[in-house]
Amino acid sequence: MSAKSAIEWTEQTWNPTTGCTKVSPGCKNCYAEIMARRLKAMGLKGYENGFSLTLQPDRLKEPLGRKKPTVYFVNSMSDLFHEDIPEAYIRQVLDVIKNVPQHTFQILTKRADRMLQFLKSYDAPKNAWLGVSVENKKHGVPRIDKLRRVKALIRFLSIEPLLEDLGDIDLTNIQWVIVGGESGPKARPMKPEWVERIKQQCDDHKTSFFFKQWGGWGADGKKKKKKANGRILFGRTWDNMPEVLRPSYAPC
Repeated sequence: MSAKSAIEWTEQTWNPTTGCTKVSPGCKNCYAEIMARRLKAMGLKGYENGFSLTLQPDRLKEPLGRKKPTVYFVNSMSDLFHEDIPEAYIRQVLDVIKNVPQHTFQILTKRADRMLQFLKSYDAPKNAWLGVSVENKKHGVPRIDKLRRVKALIRFLSIEPLLEDLGDIDLTNIQWVIVGGESGPKARPMKPEWVERIKQQCDDHKTSFFFKQWGGWGADGKKKKKKANGRILFGRTWDNMPEVLRPSYAPC
């Protein structure tokens, strides 16, 4: 079901599929896996299979009933381009998006190869923002070039969890970058200089920059709860969004 989201850069989550499998180091401490197990234990409908990949066709029509323009994060509990999701079902999801142009849908994947291949024969909806996760140089950075080849109004990077210094990255035709550290009891540290280097590159490319959180390790290098570490960088918060989204939505 769609639900109001605590994720700082969106409004609602919509999960027409749930569950996933790990493909790279960014998946190691997956929050969605932990949450799915918790929801299964609570007996919540739709999570009977825990974190095993599950299609949720009864949820497909949820955005159709909402008239107020809304920003949806698609599959916060899954990956739309997972290799086991049938192409026909992906088309159903994207057809729904096309039918509600008043809404904005943020689609994030670690499976950039499949997204690129799929969208060669299917035009992405204009109200769909397409993004890839980038956690390190080896697995994450190559996804950026694949994303750049996809036709979309907005292309974005979710650099969370940031696990190492990414060095110089090519932000050509990337409109938005989100950066965040890992949270949870097993969180891996994120160093301030890694974030600062990305922020500088966003400034150089005039790419919107959103700093989501320090996560389980603060800017001081000490491990604390996520809330205690906060999301202050250079003395302030950074909530920049691509201009196309304004003025109908501004993050709290």
